[in-house]
Amino acid sequence: MIDFDQIDKLIHEKGRLSIMTLLSTRGEWAFQDLKTELGMSDGNLITHLRTLGTAGYIQESRDETGSRPRTSYALSPAGRKAFQEYLEVLGEIVKAAQQP
Repeated sequence: MIDFDQIDKLIHEKGRLSIMTLLSTRGEWAFQDLKTELGMSDGNLITHLRTLGTAGYIQESRDETGSRPRTSYALSPAGRKAFQEYLEVLGEIVKAAQQP
């Protein structure tokens, strides 16, 4: 039987799941790229990024060498591990649902 308590509720929320998925696809995403890709408002995206950052799931870096500062985000090692565990639980759910 699947232990649904293993689902990371912090990741499971739609906005944060979207962010974690994108961050897992490449090393780093700039704030503006995340905003454009996800269609989120600044405030909504910042709120989700702060939540993920507080949990230690993402890392923030700032590049202030250009005319405008650029903030980028990447999964932390803990975030990559948490996301992998989340996907494993989802895999178990899909496998169970496909059994006759």
